[in-house]
Amino acid sequence: AVELWYQASVKAHDFIPAAFWHEQRAAMRDIYLPASKSWGYEEDGQLLGFISWYQGSVAALFISPDHQSHGLGRQLLEHLKAQYDRLELTVYAENEQARRFYSRNGFKEGEQQLCEHSGHPELVMHWQRG
Repeated sequence: AVELWYQASVKAHDFIPAAFWHEQRAAMRDIYLPASKSWGYEEDGQLLGFISWYQGSVAALFISPDHQSHGLGRQLLEHLKAQYDRLELTVYAENEQARRFYSRNGFKEGEQQLCEHSGHPELVMHWQRG
């Protein structure tokens, strides 16, 4: 899962140096993923995507770069929405693809803040069952 997270993060965030993601790998492996509830999507024994939930937030949603735009992200998100009445997440303001994806899936853009790790602006997005 850490390798998938790393590859997808580097691809989605060309405005942030790859070295930043490389430095975050250990924290993702040792701290964030073990503390979260995660669900993965596998095909032929290969992890193609996963979603993680932590204290009301979508902590991670990553799809293998080769398998993006095939509906996997939406399926994983729907799986999570079926279990909770409200969710929030943060997304980099510059990541327009992710912002569009979450908007299409019922999330509303909220407050803007600076990411404490990278210093880039991020948006908090909210979803709640209608």
